Amino acid sequence: MSLLSDLVNLDLSGSTEKIIAEYIWIGGCGVDIRSKARTLPGPVSDPSELPKWNYDGSSTKQAPGEDSEIIIHPQAIYKDPFRRGNNILVMCDAYNSQGDPIPTNKRHNAAKIFSHSDVIAEEPWFGIEQEYTLLQKDVKWPIGWPIGGYPGPQGPYYCGTGADKAFGRDIVDAHYKACLYAGINISGTNGEVMPGQWEFQVGPSVGISAGDQVWVARYILERITEIAGVVLSFDPKPVHGDWNGAGAHTNYSTKSMRSDGGFDVIRKAIGKLEKRHKEHMAAYGEGNERRLIGNHETADINNFNWGVADRGASVRVGRETEKANKGYFEDRRPSSNMDPYVVTSMIAETTIIWKP
Repeated sequence: MSLLSDLVNLDLSGSTEKIIAEYIWIGGCGVDIRSKARTLPGPVSDPSELPKWNYDGSSTKQAPGEDSEIIIHPQAIYKDPFRRGNNILVMCDAYNSQGDPIPTNKRHNAAKIFSHSDVIAEEPWFGIEQEYTLLQKDVKWPIGWPIGGYPGPQGPYYCGTGADKAFGRDIVDAHYKACLYAGINISGTNGEVMPGQWEFQVGPSVGISAGDQVWVARYILERITEIAGVVLSFDPKPVHGDWNGAGAHTNYSTKSMRSDGGFDVIRKAIGKLEKRHKEHMAAYGEGNERRLIGNHETADINNFNWGVADRGASVRVGRETEKANKGYFEDRRPSSNMDPYVVTSMIAETTIIWKP
């Protein structure tokens, strides 16, 4: 195994100018992440320098067998924390042979929204709190839980320390450092309310980059859990009963909100979100109705409300924002398995472009 490890970590920089690019895309389920690698003649710093590629869409439930070729377009580059050196991770989106975005390519439409002149002028910032659960590989039960049983009730696990409270911290810390190495603006991490559940935060990120960074951060986490022999779950309610679900709270502000008097802009934006509540709920993640039940720090999925410092609201405004009369708000409705391209662009469209 030591020889295998040596080869996996082999530094190629002294032997060749060639690099390895890992192309990443979203699979047919809309939440599964796929990737494959190719050799390039030398270092690359801009996605426009990279070649398009293709894959078998019939094997990812994205195309029929008789017309299976899906074309992936490089969109964003990050340093590869696994291969290191000049090797890169490449976030791509996917198109059919006619050049049309396939149904799971939500980036294409999001890029249009973020390219709108009104949105560009408002410079939307996003901070996404990605929750997830680590599961035992063979039984698909949270790590740290007795097989077929339950740990003690919630209370000591949130931001907890100790072998009987924090399960999987080595994975969490490895992911944190790997994201920083890659160039992702990961801003923090913490243990969550349910044991075996964790959260990392990405942001502030501007526009389309928020979606790119969350997807690549998810990919890196998938790779680390693969190495650790642990299953990663983005299910919004992985364990039924008196246990917190998993969300992806999305913090948001515009230039007007961050300026003096921005609290009035925030209130108007929240009013718009209320008017389109059902549309947002339909796009905020599969299975979210199992999580948004009106308790465990959630609002009921069928109702919209907002409040200052209220973690049981659909939208929460922080005390500091209220005091400063400017700042940001937190949309607490998105589930952990949401598509960040959809959620971020929809919030921007509703609050900036949409006219009631």
